[in-house]
Amino acid sequence: MLTDQLVDVTRQTLMVMLVLSIPVLVAGLAIGLVVSVMQAVTQIQEQTLSFVPKIIGMVLVAIIAMPWMLSKLMTFSAQMFGPIPSGG
Repeated sequence: MLTDQLVDVTRQTLMVMLVLSIPVLVAGLAIGLVVSVMQAVTQIQEQTLSFVPKIIGMVLVAIIAMPWMLSKLMTFSAQMFGPIPSGG
């Protein structure tokens, strides 16, 4: 495998990993923001209060997005393990 092919495969792998992680990370960010605002409004400064809603929300988003994630991963795997194009 040539160096440029290796770099291309690594780049594709990192892009798929980034795209697959976006829904869960955005859910965690949004839930954390809402919980932080609610804590500021109610003046409840309990540090552990934000973890439970984040975990529940992120798990729910992961379950809901699982079919889409699996289809993306299957497509990527098919491309990686498919026939190797000839170089010349």
